[in-house]
Amino acid sequence: MKLYNKYSAKENAELIKKAGDKRLTLSFYKYVVIKNPKLFRDYLFLNWQPLDVFGRIYVSFEGINAQLSLPSKKLNEFKSQLDEISFLKNIRLNIAIESDDFSFLKLKIKVKSKIVSDGLNDNLFDITDPGKHLDAKKFNLMLNKKETVCIDMRNHYESEIGHFKNAILPNVDTFKESLHVVEKRYSKYKKNKNIVLYCTGGIRCEKASAFLKHKGYSNVFQLEGGIIEYTNQVKKEGIENKFIGKNFVFDQRKAERISKHIISKCHQCGEKSDSHTNCANEACHLLFIQCERCATKMKNCCSNECIKIISLSDQERKELRKGKKNSNKIFKKGRSPVLKFKQQL
Repeated sequence: MKLYNKYSAKENAELIKKAGDKRLTLSFYKYVVIKNPKLFRDYLFLNWQPLDVFGRIYVSFEGINAQLSLPSKKLNEFKSQLDEISFLKNIRLNIAIESDDFSFLKLKIKVKSKIVSDGLNDNLFDITDPGKHLDAKKFNLMLNKKETVCIDMRNHYESEIGHFKNAILPNVDTFKESLHVVEKRYSKYKKNKNIVLYCTGGIRCEKASAFLKHKGYSNVFQLEGGIIEYTNQVKKEGIENKFIGKNFVFDQRKAERISKHIISKCHQCGEKSDSHTNCANEACHLLFIQCERCATKMKNCCSNECIKIISLSDQERKELRKGKKNSNKIFKKGRSPVLKFKQQL
């Protein structure tokens, strides 16, 4: 029973090139009780590997959160497999706006305590009782109402490059943080406003809207399928697009362009830019916005210190890391004193 990747990411990239098949990037989620997540994880791996599925999938007792890619010619077979799983039958698949054959290069299916880290005690409220779902047309109509408060449930580095017009951007580092910030900061609107939430694909709003209802919010709504499905409906039905900029995504692409507007700036020089990169120093790996000019000048690094480090030999870098433990600070997303044009908290 092969429950591991036969090839490395680099080798898979070469195989994709040779095959020449177009691949689709898609995502889906489902909050549902899974009694044996490990067994379910093994089942998915065995069934998806033959379909050349790559991606990052989380499975837990509370459900599944999947972001993946597969050859477009195998989509129907993939759907048929999902339909054989009772709680995934006819599940909505959020198809990426800008597919990339190399968005994912390995299949990773992990058993987690939660499919999205939120820090909540789910036994205290009903996660199957979320806010009312709105399609793109109804969402636009709701945004036009004076009594509507639209809140972005994503993190600061996501909303910085793109968001809905007039949306509230909490400027938080994590979803866990945003839940409590939103609940407390807008409590005065519990009874007299329409609270409309949105995120990338809908999964965070599913939990957030149920949480807000538990906290006494009366009129809670969420964008069905998130920004991804909204954009698909806008294009398909000719609806007005109220999203400006790019939609941040959690794969190799890092973002999809939704409108021509560039609403953010390079964190190093302040010029208009909405291209995220990770610092070339793997021991830093800081996520930040960098324009082409700074990318060339700084060698895709966030600081002069990191430029010096990447110029060292492998052995020298290894010695430099010796005795130092990794921490969340190494992979901190988008905040650092070295970024002159990024808001710090």
